[in-house]
Amino acid sequence: MKVYLRAMEKPLVSILIPFKNTSPYLNACIDSILAQSYDNWELIMINDHSTDTSFSLVEAYTKQDQRIKVYNNTGKGIIEALRLAFSKSNGELITRMDSDDLMADIKLEVMINDLLKYGKGHLALGLVKYFSESGLGEGYTNYEKWLNKLTRTGINYTEIYKECVIPSPCWLLHRDDLINCGAFDVNRYPEDYDLAFRFYEANYKCIPSTDILHYWRDYPTRTSRTDPHYEQNYFLDLKVHYFIKLNYNAKRPLVIWGAGSKGKNVARILIDKKVPFYWICDNPKKIGKDIYNQKLLEFKCLSDLKNPQSIITVANVQAQKEIKSFLHAEKMMPMTDYFFFC
Repeated sequence: MKVYLRAMEKPLVSILIPFKNTSPYLNACIDSILAQSYDNWELIMINDHSTDTSFSLVEAYTKQDQRIKVYNNTGKGIIEALRLAFSKSNGELITRMDSDDLMADIKLEVMINDLLKYGKGHLALGLVKYFSESGLGEGYTNYEKWLNKLTRTGINYTEIYKECVIPSPCWLLHRDDLINCGAFDVNRYPEDYDLAFRFYEANYKCIPSTDILHYWRDYPTRTSRTDPHYEQNYFLDLKVHYFIKLNYNAKRPLVIWGAGSKGKNVARILIDKKVPFYWICDNPKKIGKDIYNQKLLEFKCLSDLKNPQSIITVANVQAQKEIKSFLHAEKMMPMTDYFFFC
């Protein structure tokens, strides 16, 4: 499919790529950018202390195309690399890219056209597709389907407490909007999920998309699999942080549903933050017991609470459907009255 921008509307877009030891994939990544149907871009690449041939490989590209620039990270880690990349950029529009992934050849053109149509205060997105030489696990396949379902209608924020609803290498927005929501100044991991929450906080509207624009590579040593900053405890800390900041109403009783590992971690975080809550579960072996000096209550205790807010930590799919049916019957609304954390 070919998409044409309106005449005289070709703003410079800055593509920010941190990289570390991804030499097997860099050629394909950069070549996919060179193949873009939209050509008014600059590529800012930051070497985060690679120990393989990644830097020299990228440096060779800079000699072939002046739109490509490479710098060594003066700090350490992806956040500082992104911060440096952004400081070196000049684009009116900003996007991220991962050094081991691929762009569809119309990616920039489609996203820029969407952003020009809707204007500031909007976030251009695209559908994603995972690929792997060794085959994809069920988790990645389910995440792809879930994420694309949200993006097709632009309702990404409605499930933001489940998982990161903005694909980190497949968004585009105005430079001013990125600055206004803190850009890469926040030292909080996972950095892509944190930025998604700040997009939500700023109320940037997600533009629906029906095009696969990004090909997401999975392999055993991918950062999201190996870096401790992407472990589940970081996700829960982040979710609770933004829940308290953006959606929690201290005048309403707060309820945690579920006493599995996620429920326990959420409870521990809330206790540390001195946020009071009730804790319910349907496991007869746990009901009535104390965990963290907090008594586990039966489900029926909900009826004694007036206008509660609920954090759902129950992962079982069938149980989630039953919980959602109950909440709908009670005329409770998602993202106001209840929040699925898994």
